Amino acid sequence: MKTTTEYDVLIIGAGPAGTTCATLLAEQGHRVLVLEREKFPRYHIGESLLPFTYQPLQRLGLIDRMKDSTFVKKYSVQFVSPSGKASQPFYFFNRYDRDSVAQTWQVLRSEFDQMLLDNSRAKGAEVVEETTVRELIQDGARVVGVRAQTRGGEVVEYRAPLTLDCTGKEAFTSVRKRWRMPDPYLNKVAVWTYYKGALRDEGIDGGATTVAYVPDKGWFWYIPQHNDMISVGVVAEGKYLTRDGVKAPKEIFQREVEQNQWIKQHLAVGESTGEYHITSEYSHHSRYCGTDGLLLVGDAFAFLDPVFSSGVMLALKSGVLAADAVHQALVSRDYSAGQFTGYATALREGVENMRKLVYAFYDPNFSFRTLTNKYPEAGGWVTDCLSGDVNKDFSELWRQISEFVPLPDSLPVGLPLETEEVAAAAV
Repeated sequence: MKTTTEYDVLIIGAGPAGTTCATLLAEQGHRVLVLEREKFPRYHIGESLLPFTYQPLQRLGLIDRMKDSTFVKKYSVQFVSPSGKASQPFYFFNRYDRDSVAQTWQVLRSEFDQMLLDNSRAKGAEVVEETTVRELIQDGARVVGVRAQTRGGEVVEYRAPLTLDCTGKEAFTSVRKRWRMPDPYLNKVAVWTYYKGALRDEGIDGGATTVAYVPDKGWFWYIPQHNDMISVGVVAEGKYLTRDGVKAPKEIFQREVEQNQWIKQHLAVGESTGEYHITSEYSHHSRYCGTDGLLLVGDAFAFLDPVFSSGVMLALKSGVLAADAVHQALVSRDYSAGQFTGYATALREGVENMRKLVYAFYDPNFSFRTLTNKYPEAGGWVTDCLSGDVNKDFSELWRQISEFVPLPDSLPVGLPLETEEVAAAAV
């Protein structure tokens, strides 16, 4: 067994959260190691960025590369009824400066994530791919490293004062420590595929994300990508999608296409790639953001239903917040859990604000049109949330929405788990 102890930070996972942390910490001169199970580029779902990914991408020095890329420009989100009637688009430039967050991108994740990973390497982070972390190494309550296995089967131990869990929906730490909890309501099934040559709207609407309703508050996403490809999928309760005993992803998808005329018309001129994917139980939260020597970042911390495409934005945002908090911990040489209370509080605030809007969306008694007919100013607040500007006071919007449907209380989770010794010292 080989043991390496020359790092300041170990990062498990090279997705957007992990590479954001790696890049920013390496820029600060810290010795960073990223351990990734797969070989990049690799497939990943989640292609639609929100406008407020702009600030993290700017911190990473990637805005010019994004502007020069072939990724489709996205200016808005629109909602479509089962009959095919589309709402007025929520244009980001009606709310924000056209030179920054008024426009974002629809990406191919294999290319986008590779860009992030290459950037981490260029900034000085060490990345080891095809290496699977098997367990955390602890000294008492403190995490001091990880035990991993290479593709060739060699077991390797890596040690550092801080370990960041950026393992995405698999949530390495919270599953093993039994910290992961489902959202009380947001547990859906998704079936998706890709089409080539399907219909796109004209002009700046050609890159819009479309959310198209099906019965029982299910919905399609329709995301235009470069190379004339469309990412399209349906999300709903499992009992709805598997009704009448239908369980094959292709059959589910083709049946639901008939439930929305806009989707049916847009796909009719395209050609399916023939590959169908399925996943379930989207939303989950970690009871704790970490403990001494350990911090959870991105989807490993929390993952929301994807209806508003918040996943990559929250991953990048949490990566920036985590990197700043970890830098301070390394400078002060204080790796205790309490160092990350501010990080956890800010991230949970953003998650909870987006979560309230998701709950409203799924309530059969709610519609954005009804809300904005009564409260025209609510459209601006909704656009803010849909854009990813989630760390602000939305109390007036929640009051207005609560006149139509109940909203959930914030979940009392996400703060760091402190050891008894740390808690006693604080008292």
